[in-house]
Amino acid sequence: MNFVCSRCGKKAPVTTFRAQCECGGLWKLDFQPLRFDPDLIDRHEWSLFRYRAFLPLEESEGASNGRRATSGEPAPDGACPAWRAVSLGEGMTPVVRLDEDVLLKMDYFMPTLSFKDRGAAVLIAHCRAIGVDSVIQDSSGNAGNSIAAYCARAGIKCEIFVPDGTSPAKIAMIRSHGAQVTIVPGSRDHCADVCRAKVAQEGIYYASHVYNPFFYEGTKTYIYEVWEQLGRIPAHLFVPLGNGTLFLGMVKALEELLASDIIAKMPKVIAVQSERCDPLARAYEDGAPSPAQVTPLPTLAEGIAIGAPMRGEEILEYIYKYNIKVITAPEERILEARAALAGRGIYCEHTSAATYAAYLHWCEKRGRTYDCLIPMCGAGLKSDH
Repeated sequence: MNFVCSRCGKKAPVTTFRAQCECGGLWKLDFQPLRFDPDLIDRHEWSLFRYRAFLPLEESEGASNGRRATSGEPAPDGACPAWRAVSLGEGMTPVVRLDEDVLLKMDYFMPTLSFKDRGAAVLIAHCRAIGVDSVIQDSSGNAGNSIAAYCARAGIKCEIFVPDGTSPAKIAMIRSHGAQVTIVPGSRDHCADVCRAKVAQEGIYYASHVYNPFFYEGTKTYIYEVWEQLGRIPAHLFVPLGNGTLFLGMVKALEELLASDIIAKMPKVIAVQSERCDPLARAYEDGAPSPAQVTPLPTLAEGIAIGAPMRGEEILEYIYKYNIKVITAPEERILEARAALAGRGIYCEHTSAATYAAYLHWCEKRGRTYDCLIPMCGAGLKSDH
């Protein structure tokens, strides 16, 4: 298993600490999962690692002579699977019916109260397996909190960069796990630039939910779970879209289910951007291959306020390949949508409410839309500021 540069095609072992290829291209993962087979789900494991037969895991750490057992081999004496040492019981979140047209995937029912635990669990399991002892990451809050928690579990030192204006509750949660928090004045994109400059200068492992493809191997379990829980995939999948953390994992999993004849066709995917930060929505409207140049404006949907998504071209390739729709959430409807969900017992953060606001706006313009699935990505207390 290797990393492959998305730009020049150069390969590197997944044990590398390089955040990206020397040419500047981002890594993709040269990994072909097993054909998806329900019989390979470990139904005795109550976490997303029940799907480890389809994940790129180095199953055990501490193997002799540098050899590590894979998921199909017994672990050597005294060895512990890295994923088992890292898991906090993430995944297996319920699907709740909101009304006759909408199902909610309750992904804030996670150890750190956001869906980012899916990616963090798999990425930090990989870090532990290859001997990483210190990581750095930039985040608007949720991903940083997840990485901090799983690093604490794994015994890995952690520093998280967050932009000024990040929810104090998210910052407090990151610090509670023993991580160093560096607050950077300015935009989310500037925060990422400052963090990456330190990565380049000091060579610390960049545990990025944007750069590192192991993260997307974790978020794809969102779709595995939906299929296992419902016995099908709903006809319409709404998904928030900023850096594409959930979007990319979701599409990869759908491709796997298609290739395995588990589903007969790709469902209709509707990706949601903030109307105040919409580089991918603008590119989609123009049929452009790269994200549009935008100046992000303040938005309640901070989780998708990404002005320059690093995997933008990869995201757009998927959008055009599968005729995925890209829409924007009306800013003035976010609090209204959040209140409507709370009135039904669902207290989510603003970015999740933005996805629901976009769904309501979609229905107003296009008519009633049946059999929809919307992720509740973060808990409400995380954005009360």
